[in-house]
Order: sequence, then structure tokens, then C-alpha cells
Amino acid sequence: MSTIEERTDPIDVAAVKADFPLLAREIKGRPIVYLDSAATSQKPRSVIEAMTGYYETINANVHRGVYEIAEASTNALEDARAATARFIGASSPNEIVFTKNATEGLNLVARSWGGANLRSGDAVLLTQLEHHANIVPWFQIAAEKGVEIRWIPLTADGKLDLTDLDRLLDGVKMVGLSAMSNVTGTLTPVRRITDAAHAAGALVSLDACQFVPHLPTDVAKLGADFASFSGHKMCGPTGIGVLWGREALLDAMPPFLGGGGMILDVSLDGWIPADLPAKFEAGTPPIAEAVGLHAAIDYLSGIGMDAVRRHEVTLTGYALRTLRERFGDQITIHGPSEPAERGGVMSLAMEGIHPHDLAQVLDEHAVCIRPGHHCAKPLMKVLGVGATARASFYVYNDETDVDALAEALDAAAGFFSF
Repeated sequence: MSTIEERTDPIDVAAVKADFPLLAREIKGRPIVYLDSAATSQKPRSVIEAMTGYYETINANVHRGVYEIAEASTNALEDARAATARFIGASSPNEIVFTKNATEGLNLVARSWGGANLRSGDAVLLTQLEHHANIVPWFQIAAEKGVEIRWIPLTADGKLDLTDLDRLLDGVKMVGLSAMSNVTGTLTPVRRITDAAHAAGALVSLDACQFVPHLPTDVAKLGADFASFSGHKMCGPTGIGVLWGREALLDAMPPFLGGGGMILDVSLDGWIPADLPAKFEAGTPPIAEAVGLHAAIDYLSGIGMDAVRRHEVTLTGYALRTLRERFGDQITIHGPSEPAERGGVMSLAMEGIHPHDLAQVLDEHAVCIRPGHHCAKPLMKVLGVGATARASFYVYNDETDVDALAEALDAAAGFFSF
């Protein structure tokens, strides 16, 4: 069990950090400073133990066996589905489809809904903030169907420019929208866009990968029609993602994959798909991973997602002030300048230092950041860079981690000042 189930605000980061075994490691003789949670979060002991306990006590396939541990395994999977539904405010567990990651969820929407509903002359509206996973599937459908791809541009400070939103929505059938950028941390005005999209006759597929782990999430209040996110970015395991969709929409969509588990009947003449959510879960599902996701949801719920958000706003504000005061014009921090308008994702550029070189020097100081284009090449072109060095914060980070980042950046600046 977590040691922080009833923690009050502010978060006791030392207690949180003690729940994560990997964070006790040293790298190159230094305590590890993990600032790459936008790529994948660390896992608390409760998640690790839940998955180990599953394998040691009830490991069996689901929805078929009638023996005791098979029924227990099925119950564990469906309990995880119900917990996920509660965590994001879904109206029914039937609206929760387990995938292997958010990318699969976004592809499922494009292939299943898009394949069945888009026609030549229709348009799909995306934003310049999008991850490749919310771009490439729509390009694939566009090439097959003759669909137009449009783009919501950005303002100078990395927000969505909605000046021409009504014009851009004319003829659009689907909007692909990131709720929070994985590069700039920009929080997008989801409800404003979903309301405008629905008024124009369009649906919205939300990339919620960076949103769900960091903010209280209520899909009804967001107003989206689909939302995809990954377990491994929210203290859960890799290998499991979630697609949430409005039940009526999912019910009308054709299956994405065919095989065992997703059928009601098969004969020599054809087949009939199973009911929701099984018709989208072909083959053996990620059972142990669902158990781990359930434990991660319990862990984050024990902290409180309001507390998670408050902590990250405070920490992001401290990081913005610290880095700007220390490095001035020597550093560029992409995205909104106000902490309340962004998440704990911070893409940096140090004058005269390539992001990959910067990350390598930081590694010598046991500071873990991510260099690269972050699967957002269109956004890199808008920013005018080939890559950024990205630091990202979570519940187990505090001001000492920001200070360590600043010290390591200072060392890098000194190293490359020859």
C-alpha cells in the first residue's frame, strides 16, 4: 500500500519519492534527478507489487475459464475498467477500451470511425501542436479517402490561434486535438473547441496523454467524443492504453482488429461482433497491465488530482523563474509564460548548444531529460528548431530537482563556452 493515501495539500514530495524504488538509485555517484515523465513516468511500489501479486496468485486468461483463478483474473480486468471509467468521469465501463497505448487508441478512431464515416471532400482539422500519433493516422485516411487536412496555427507564445476557427471548421467532420502539448506544455481550450466543433457538425478525438496524468479529468465536462491516454505516463505500466469514446459512437463503429474475444459468433458464412467494449479488444488483453493501471489510479487518487495539478503549477512557476533569472537570454523556454496556462513540460534551448549535447552533459550530472523532436516534427518547424531539450515534472519532483537542473545547465554552458 502507498504511504500517502490520505496526503493533504501541499504534497509531501519526500514521502511520494520514497514510494518509487527507482528514484532511490544513484547514477555516476549522484542521486538520480528524473525529469522525463512526459516520456514515461516512474512506477510506485504499489503498482509493482500489484502486478507481481497478479502473476503470483491469479494469473489466467479472462472471459473464458470457469475455474477460480480465471474468474478472479476476469474480475481484476473488469475492476480496472470500472476504476478507469470513474477516474475520467465516463458514464459507463463500456466506454473504456483497453489498448496497448494511446497511439493505438488514436489509430483506432481514425481507422474505425474515419474509415466508416469520412468521404472525399470531407475535412479533418488538426493543430500544429499535435504528436505524430494524432497526425499520421489522419494522413493515411486522407490518402485513401481524398480527405482534406487543415491546421489550427499557433500564436507567438505557443497557444492555439482560434481567430479563424469557424472558417477552419467549415466542412470538417473530425477535429484531432491535444489537450496538453508534449513539447510546450500548452493547455488547449478543449471545451471551447469541442463546443465549436459540435456546432459545426464535427466530432473531436482528444489526445489526452499529457492531460490525464496531471489534471483532474472529466470527459463529460471536456465535451470530447473520444479521448486516448497511456498508462505508463500516469505511474502505471507500459503496454496498456485507454480509448474512451461515447457509447453510441463506439457502438456504431466497426471493429478495428479481428480475432478471438471480439466476436459474438463466427460461421462459414460470416461473423457477428461482440458487444462493447469486447468488439475492440481482439485477442488476450493486457491483464496484468490493467491490474497495474488500477493500482496507479488508486495511487494518484490517494494523492488527489487537484493536489497534483496545484503542485505542478507551483513547481513549473519556480522552474520558469529560476531558469530565466539564472540564464536570461541564454535560454529559450518554449510555450506559454504563465504556469497556469501550461503543464509541467518544459522544452529548452541553450544558446550555442545542441539539445542532444545538452542532454549528454546533463546525464553526467544524473539529470535525465529528453532531447529530440518528441514525435512532433511539424511543431518543430513552427518553432524554427530541429529539436529541443525537454524537462518534464511530476508528483515526485520538487524544487531541489529544479535546482539540480539549473546547476547542470550551468555546467553545460561552461563546458561549451570554449
